[in-house]
Formats: sequence, C-alpha cells, structure tokens
Amino acid sequence: MDHPAPLILRGQTFDAGRPAVMAIINRTSDSFYARARFADPDAALQRLDQVVAEGADIVDVGAVRAGQEGPHVSAQIEVERLLPFLSEARRRYPDLILSVDTWRSEVVRAVEELDIDLVNDTWAGHDPELMGVAAAAGLGIVCSHTGGLPPRTDPVAASYPPEPIGVVADVVQTLRAAAERCLAAGVPRERVLLDPTLDFGKTTRHSLTVLRHTGDVAALGFPVLQAISRKDFVGESLDLPADERLYGSLAASAVAAWLGATVFRTHDVRATRQTLDMVASIRGDRPPSRSVRGEPDHDLRRRETS
Repeated sequence: MDHPAPLILRGQTFDAGRPAVMAIINRTSDSFYARARFADPDAALQRLDQVVAEGADIVDVGAVRAGQEGPHVSAQIEVERLLPFLSEARRRYPDLILSVDTWRSEVVRAVEELDIDLVNDTWAGHDPELMGVAAAAGLGIVCSHTGGLPPRTDPVAASYPPEPIGVVADVVQTLRAAAERCLAAGVPRERVLLDPTLDFGKTTRHSLTVLRHTGDVAALGFPVLQAISRKDFVGESLDLPADERLYGSLAASAVAAWLGATVFRTHDVRATRQTLDMVASIRGDRPPSRSVRGEPDHDLRRRETS
C-alpha cells in the first residue's frame, strides 16, 4: 500500500499515520451550512476553542462565501473580518496551524505578519500574484481545481471530454502544473497541498469520480487535501440537506483517507478525527491507542477495573 507524501507545517508532520483535521471557521453570515456561520467575533472565538478541544490540527478561516449567492465582499472587508480573529487565535494557541481561505494576494499581504501558516486558495490561482506572495512569506499553499471558473462561480453544464474519467485527467494535469509552479516560486514540496476541490466546477458525478481516484492525485507526490464536509455531491448522492450530510461526509472521508488523502477540511471535527484515526489504524499506519483484548493478562485487567 502506497504511503502518501507528508505535509509539514509549524514543525508538525501529517501523514498516513497522523492525518490532519482542518476545522472550518467562516467569518460570514451566509455560509451554505447555517451552523458554520460565525460572523459574530465572540461566537467565532468560542468555536475556535471548541474545535481545538475536539482535536483540530489546522484551523481554516474564511471571510467570503464560496458560492455566488450572497453580497459582494471586498478585499478590505475580508481583511477586517480576518485580522482581529487571527491575531487572537495566535495569542491563544501559539502552536496551532492557521490557514486563511482566500484567493486574493492583498489579503495575504495584510495578514501574513500574524504568523499564519497556510493559504487555502480555493480558486486555482485566479490571482496570479498570490503564489509568489505566499512563497515570499514562507507560507504553505493549497493548489485547487475549479475547471477554470473564476471566484464565486457555481458550475453550470460542467463537462470534461472524454467522459467519464476525463475529469480525473484534467484534475491531475491541472494540479501537477500548479504544484510545479509552486516549487518554482520557492514553496517547499512538503508545504504544497493539492485539493481536487470537489463540487467546484464539477457535477455530482464528476465529484464522485474524482473521489474514487484520490490515489491518482496522491501519486503526484504531494500531500492531498480533501474538502468533503457536507458538500452538495454528498447531499445529491443521498438526497439530503446540509444538516443531514454528516454520515455521508464521513463515509466519503474514510474512502479518501484509505486512498491516500492526508488533510480533511471539515465542519465536524470530533467525528472526522475518529474516522481518520480508525482508517489509519485499519491501514496499519497508526497503532491502536491501547490493545489489551486477548492479551495474556486481559482477564486480570478486566477484573481489576470491574
């Protein structure tokens, strides 16, 4: 079984034996998932404390809704939503890996001095300066695949010839090229994170196909991020609203983890943490937290604790 490339940030290594949970904190009032809206500063900080307590390794902070619904958000407003939160987050948790979900280089410039670690560019290099800014600041970067769509564009009549696996070839080719640009810009290989970006520029069938081919992305030799949590492809597969997509999201995450993804962006930290750790143990990459059942002194231990 192949071992995926590790992600190394802030002196921490994430790999098959230690997959990373990336908690989502949206500093917005219009996220597609109502329970993930933390426009209020105090509520956002309470959520931060909660996800850290539940086992989050990375916290990904966004200030603009990904889809086209909702009001326009300028770069200035985005920065105003991010700056105070990130500053307090770093004060509270000096060792926590902080990620900023933005496609704008000016936003990265405004927050880089707050000791952030990662730029989550979900819009595939739409801003041509972003990669260079991230590299110059010593940050990791997420390379994504959106089928060529600009920011905040929902897919319509998405197609990738030749079907049905043409979408996989496009994802692999696009992410390979983006990763090579990152390396050329000076981003270390272990800080380049590849995201197939399910739902973005894709139909539900496309997303399911790409998910089945997570191993093809991992084979590029970079750590892989899967952002699965409560997305539309899960909802359409099961005919469920966002509030009821947890189990489907966990099933998809388990498959992606088995196939080589290392980082998982999620609204549900505790459940995702347990799912990933269990998959890692089944794969043989992570030992059980304890193993006493059937051991020579098992009956004695059971009597002592009963």
